[in-house]
Amino acid sequence: MDPQEPRPPRRKRYSGKNPRRFEEKYKELDPTLDPDTVAKVIASGKTPAGSHLPIMVGECLDALELQPGITGVDATLGYGGHARQILGKVLPGGKLIGLDQDPLELPKTERRLREAGFSQDCFEAVRSNFAGISKVLAQRGLEGVDFVFADLGCSSMQFDDPTRGFSFKHDGPLDMRMNPTRALSAAEWLARITPAKLARALWEHADEPRAELLANHLAGREFSGTLELAASIMATPGLRAEDAELTLRRVFQTLRIAVNEEFTALETFLRVLPDCLKPGGRAVILTFHSGEDRRVKKAFQAGLHSGLFKEVSRNVITASPAERHQNPRSSPAKLRWAVKA
Repeated sequence: MDPQEPRPPRRKRYSGKNPRRFEEKYKELDPTLDPDTVAKVIASGKTPAGSHLPIMVGECLDALELQPGITGVDATLGYGGHARQILGKVLPGGKLIGLDQDPLELPKTERRLREAGFSQDCFEAVRSNFAGISKVLAQRGLEGVDFVFADLGCSSMQFDDPTRGFSFKHDGPLDMRMNPTRALSAAEWLARITPAKLARALWEHADEPRAELLANHLAGREFSGTLELAASIMATPGLRAEDAELTLRRVFQTLRIAVNEEFTALETFLRVLPDCLKPGGRAVILTFHSGEDRRVKKAFQAGLHSGLFKEVSRNVITASPAERHQNPRSSPAKLRWAVKA
């Protein structure tokens, strides 16, 4: 090497086996750099940074009863873990339409699936909230599909990234929008809300027993970031220390649901779902908290009684003990299915 030439910059050292900061976990964020690191993270019961482990894959595939040549919709594409397995079952001859409202993650997922060999002929990625499924199908001249799958959980790559503001584990902007180009951020929503409306949201979205106490302390205030909000929640007068972490989770859950209008979108989706299925078509939905599961259960039962569905799952299906151990985020998951009459 010519001594006059400048030396190339040294590669940044990996900060230990388990770096604390999200952006420092570059071996996990790009699995091609070090697949062994990713494998070790998964084996330890954690989700690699920037990725998402699909939940109850086998149970979902069993409920969908897929076969080659059929067409369906993954209404919540996310990281694409379920989609990849679904495509393996509907090919050759089948097609999957994947919906996702997140403009930051959707291109990444589409690229991963293209690199895995799934062309436009068998897989199409569409930026849309699942509430818009009817419009998506109509635009493609489809009167109905053979199956619709929806995983209502918040994807790990969104939840773990401090810049998205979904978690109180690391500091970040108090945002929480699945689509950052729309609506109010969590900070803006909280600054405008009244105590009465916040208390109602805390009760309806998270079954928070201290809803009024928290609402009077938080409503109408401005917070610069996630940790400032978390500290304020912890300092709520009358909040017991032993209740603090569960309360933190419930408040952050409430804000995420409210900012993204998740229950409104879910109710719209469930209302139009039967019309999006062909006769005999199957709907499979994964939920992650009681508000979601309650809505899905009631919609499926109402459809059964009205004759829209000919069969629905009798009992809720949950993750196996082995999966809950390997991936703790699967613990609250509940699966329900329905078959179009």
